[in-house]
Formats: sequence, C-alpha cells, structure tokens
Amino acid sequence: MTYSYTDKRVLVTGAASGIGRAVALRLADEGAQLYLTDVNAEGLGRAVAEVRALGADVAEHRPLDISDFDAVADFAADIHSRHPAMDVVMNIAGISAWGTVSELTHNHWRSMVDVNLMGPIHVIESFIPPMVAAGMGGRLVNVSSAAGLVALPWHAAYSASKYGLRGLSEVLRFDLAKHRIGVCVVVPGAVDTPLVQTVQIAGVDRDDPGVKKWVQRFSGHAVTPEKAADKILDGVAKNRFLIYTSPDIRALYAFKRLAPWPYSEVMKQVNVLFSRALRPKAKAPRQLPPG
Repeated sequence: MTYSYTDKRVLVTGAASGIGRAVALRLADEGAQLYLTDVNAEGLGRAVAEVRALGADVAEHRPLDISDFDAVADFAADIHSRHPAMDVVMNIAGISAWGTVSELTHNHWRSMVDVNLMGPIHVIESFIPPMVAAGMGGRLVNVSSAAGLVALPWHAAYSASKYGLRGLSEVLRFDLAKHRIGVCVVVPGAVDTPLVQTVQIAGVDRDDPGVKKWVQRFSGHAVTPEKAADKILDGVAKNRFLIYTSPDIRALYAFKRLAPWPYSEVMKQVNVLFSRALRPKAKAPRQLPPG
C-alpha cells in the first residue's frame, strides 16, 4: 500500500532554510498539515508564508532553540492541547563545526552535542510519547550525516553528535516497532545549504582564497536541498532505516564495512590532504614583557 502524506500531521524542525525548508515545501505539495519550528524567526516566517502560498495548512509554528528543553516541551504541550499527536516527527535542525582537537574550543564540542544530539532528544521526549499513546503508528525521522557513518577529517565534535543520533535511532527503531512507529535516519553527504557557507572551521581563516576554493569545490559536488528532500520523503514513505541523499555516501559506507583495512588506509591519506588544504592560520607569537 502506497504511503501518503496527505492530511498527515508532520512536525519539521529546522524549517527556515536548507533541507528543512525544502522538506516543508515538498510536504505542502503532498497535502500534509505542518507544524514548523526553527531558531531563525525571520526565516521561519518566510517559510510559513511560502508553505501557505501553496495552499497548505501550517497548523502551528514557533521560533525556538531545540537545545532548550523547556521551549520544546512548551511548544509540544501547546500543540497537544489543540491537536492530536503527530503522524511524523522530523528532526532536521542542526549546526556544524570542523576542527582539529587542538583548535576546537569547549564551546564547539558543547554546541554540537546540545543542538545536534540533545535537541532531537528533546523533540523525541516531547512528541513521541503522545504518538505511542495514540496508538496510530507513524514515523520518526532523524537527520544524522555522512559524518555519522564514516571518519571524516576534522569532524570529531560534529561526529560525536551525529554518531550519537544514529545510535539512538537504531535503538528506537526496535523499541518503537511494536507501536508501529518506523524510525528513519538520514545520512546526507554534501548538500548545498547555507550551512555549507557558514560552517565554523576552528582556527582557519574562512576568507583565505585557498579555503574558499575548497568550500566552493565541496559545494560543486553538493546536491540541492530539493533533491535531498525528495530522497528523504521517498525513503520515509518506504520506512527505510538508512536514507542516503547521494550515492557516494552509500558507496563509502559499504567500502568501510566490506573493506575495513583499505578504508583505514584511504582515510589516513584523506586526512593528510584535508589538513594540507585547510591549514589552521598561524598564531601570533606571544609577546614577552620588556626587560
């Protein structure tokens, strides 16, 4: 039986831009009833207007930071006081930072975990129990990353959050199966979103021509948010656990699993190339006091 999003109640976090916005617009075309949030209030307002211009129903929307549990819980309580439980919960919001262990600050590590891992957990805590209680089944969708599958250079902080989200999703896949709630984890590779242009690279001058060249090269291989949204919604409809937005990540993950030794050797070389391309800017020598 073909899965339909028509009249489904769907929560989308990170709806103001990138993949979240593209997913919301595609769901609008599919006739879903949308519940949207993003930390960017202005961008969220534009997304809501775009969705409504397509004739879709945005039943509730609110700008909030998903790392703030109270804000997420209050939004959920308000929604559930006026509407039935969600049919689909989509954790799309996220941030990114790259860097070596020597350059990453504590705030980089903390923000990756707070937004990319604890944020989705806050949403799960607030929206999944009502779905279980309603007994109508549904879908939970968590957007991890290629960095949640393989050891990309300089991605330690980001991978800590994205591997965690993938592990959480795998457990919930089985925990929630008895409630007919399918769990899907999206593992995007390069997607041409504002996140690519604004990603923090600790200790690196983003305005350096060499760095700009590598960012542009990365963007040139990226799929559009719209293509990613199509892959995601198709995979969710088919209740796939791992959803790839591009074939290169599927191939890389298969390489890791099927040929672990060659994978390790290749990734060592990739790390060397990456570090040469994105050298941390030299720190100014410490000035000694006169005398």
